[in-house]
Amino acid sequence: TWWQTETGGIMISPLGGITPTKPGFATLPLPGIFPVLLDENGDEIRGNAVEGNLCIKHPWPSIARTVYGDHERYIQTYLSTYKGYYFTGDGCRRDEDGYYRITGRVDDVLNVSGHRLGTAEIENALDEHNKVVETAIVGYPHDIKGQGVYAFMITDGEIKDTAEFKKELLDLVTKIIGPIAKPDKIQIVPGLPKTRSGKIMRRILRKIAANDLENVGDTSTLLDPAVVEDIKNGEPI
Repeated sequence: TWWQTETGGIMISPLGGITPTKPGFATLPLPGIFPVLLDENGDEIRGNAVEGNLCIKHPWPSIARTVYGDHERYIQTYLSTYKGYYFTGDGCRRDEDGYYRITGRVDDVLNVSGHRLGTAEIENALDEHNKVVETAIVGYPHDIKGQGVYAFMITDGEIKDTAEFKKELLDLVTKIIGPIAKPDKIQIVPGLPKTRSGKIMRRILRKIAANDLENVGDTSTLLDPAVVEDIKNGEPI
């Protein structure tokens, strides 16, 4: 499924027992919801097998009306990026069957050798491996590619043959997305830095990936602040 706090309810979802599902896809919009994909110029990208910025074309009953105490922020964040559309901030792919797959936050898109890659897309590919519990992808400065792909990963139990495990992961990403999306570094971690609401603090992971260990920032809001030190002390496989 796909939804946001600001949408007030689920927007894209299969209907139980009716809609055939696909792994990694939110599937189809619910009745009365009109998602569109827009390019950088704000033009609708029509047809299937396309990718763009996910927006909603028409209002719906549960849409957020404002940001408390700051209505201008609401207007600027959701209604001004593309005039006449609700801007979700998510990148999205619509496949040949018209199914929608979220590729990640627009501001979480990596630029690898001129290719734009959504972090969620790479995470979903890695999560297909039966030994992977959860993955967080961030970019880090790379001398040749501009940005490298760094994967922080929680696994199901200890991995004894890390070389073979890494090969399986890289082959999996190549098969699902393509070789350009293969992680440059994969680090197995005991946990990820999450807030109490479950949000991954990617800014911390970006600092660690860039080896800027002295500037990870405040960790007091994390559910388990100690996990940051564990990650800092670890190394890629």
